[in-house]
Amino acid sequence: MVINWYGQACFRLQSGKVTIFVDPFDKSIGLQPPRGEADIVMVTHDHPDHNNVSTIGGKYFLVDGPGEYEVKGVKIFGINSFHDDKQGAEKGLNTMYSFEVEDLRIAHLGDLGQKKLTDEQIEQLGEVDILMIPVGGVNTIDGEMAAGIVHQVEPKLVTPMHYKIAGSKSLINDASQFLKDLGHEGEAVDKLTIKKKDLSEDKMQIVEMKI
Repeated sequence: MVINWYGQACFRLQSGKVTIFVDPFDKSIGLQPPRGEADIVMVTHDHPDHNNVSTIGGKYFLVDGPGEYEVKGVKIFGINSFHDDKQGAEKGLNTMYSFEVEDLRIAHLGDLGQKKLTDEQIEQLGEVDILMIPVGGVNTIDGEMAAGIVHQVEPKLVTPMHYKIAGSKSLINDASQFLKDLGHEGEAVDKLTIKKKDLSEDKMQIVEMKI
């Protein structure tokens, strides 16, 4: 499987002939919106920097809320969560996705604002191989909170998202605090090409991606 990051919370995952996009954004954040055709598009919540499905082509299946789905062999679980730490009172709801591709379980936490996950949410996410987690703060959890949630989930690999990068107009922080808290000092990669056998059972990998 090949994973590309476009900035903010948007990823493209390619598994054989199946293409998945998560959280395509619009141009308002200052970055170039993603382009391409998809079989599956997932949207975590209804904000312009996450729900610009019009930029994606193809006859895709849209997943935009909690529930269980299966599309072209991809099992998807949408899990209720909050966009803030006040039970959604300020920013509303957010859907986390846990989905299975090529025997890998991937979790995308969207604009999670909860300081901690509940036991029920952790159980619903399952045994996560690859975790995509927001770290920029302001509109989501910050780097310190995200590091704590990583320890709750215990994925085999984690990649940060939704943080300040060059060109972005989003008023959020960069990923430095998160990477420091997890002890990551490696170089950012253009894409992630991964198979189940590449993941260690003993040591978590931290992968910083670039667009």
